[in-house]
Amino acid sequence: MIPGPSDLSEETDMPSIESTAPDAILEAISLTKAYGSGDRERTILADVNFALAEQEFVCVVGHSGTGKTTLLRCLTGLLSPTGGEVRFRGQRVSSPPEGLAIVFQDYSRSLLPWLTVERNIGLPLEGKGISRAGQAERIAHAVAAVGLAGHERKLPHELSGGMQQRVAIARALAYQPSVLVMDEPFASVDAQTRAELEDLTLQLREEYRTSVLLVTHDVDEAVYLSDRVVVIGGAPASVVRVEETELGRRRDQIETKMLPRFAEVRAEILREIRERSNRTTPTELLQVALGDQPIERSAR
Repeated sequence: MIPGPSDLSEETDMPSIESTAPDAILEAISLTKAYGSGDRERTILADVNFALAEQEFVCVVGHSGTGKTTLLRCLTGLLSPTGGEVRFRGQRVSSPPEGLAIVFQDYSRSLLPWLTVERNIGLPLEGKGISRAGQAERIAHAVAAVGLAGHERKLPHELSGGMQQRVAIARALAYQPSVLVMDEPFASVDAQTRAELEDLTLQLREEYRTSVLLVTHDVDEAVYLSDRVVVIGGAPASVVRVEETELGRRRDQIETKMLPRFAEVRAEILREIRERSNRTTPTELLQVALGDQPIERSAR
C-alpha cells in the first residue's frame, strides 16, 4: 500500500507528549490500543515506546497473536491508537503520511491483476505532479533495482510468487519513501526465494537510503536483516526487549549466520519470546488474537 496525501494531525488542543527519541523518523510514544468498550474492551497494546531512526533497519518479533500487526497498523496510521501517539518526522500521525510506503504479505491481493508490471509499479506516482518522463524514469529504476527488467509488460498472474512480491516492493520504491514498512513480506514464498528477497531488501535499503521497519515471525530473518530487533510480548503487549545485532552492514546468508554474534542474539531473542509466551495464559493469547482484527472501517 502507498499512502495518499499527508494527513498529519494539526490539532493544538491535545496535550503534547515528550519525545523519547528526538532524532527518530518514526516513533510511538506511550502507545496503547484497545478494541471494544466497557466489559468487552480488550487492550492489545499498552504503553509501547518505539523509535526508528534515519536509514535504520529494525525488525519487530513476538510470539503469534501478540499484537504485531496491530502495532504496525498504528505505526503507519492505518489504526488510531487509544492512547499515546505516533509521530512521523516529529508530527502527530492520524493517517498514513507521505514519505511512508507499506509492503504487505499477501502480494496477490496488493497487485491489480488487470495491470501490467510497470503500470502496477507506477500507481503511487499518479496524481503526484510528476511528469510522464519522471514517472517512467522512476518505474524503470525500480524495475531494474528488483531484477524485473524484461517483465514490464507481463500481468501479475504470469509471474511467480517471488516475482509478484518484487513488483510490490518495486511499487513502494518508485514512491521513493523515507520509511519502508513491511508486514511479513516473505512468509508466502519458498525458502530459497525468501533468502533472495531478504538480500534484495538489504541491497535496496542501501541504494535508496531508506529506513526499514519489518514485522516477522522468523527470528533468524529478524537477526539477519536488522540493526536492532524489537521484541514485543505479554497480554497486553509492550516492548520487552531491544537487541542490537552488531553484525555490520554487509550480510551473507551463510557467513553471517555462522558468526558467534548471530547465534548469541538469536538465542537471547528466542529465550525472551519463549519465556514471555510461557507467562501468558491461553485465554490472554486468545483475547489478543481476537482483538488483532482487520483494519477498522474508520481508519481506512
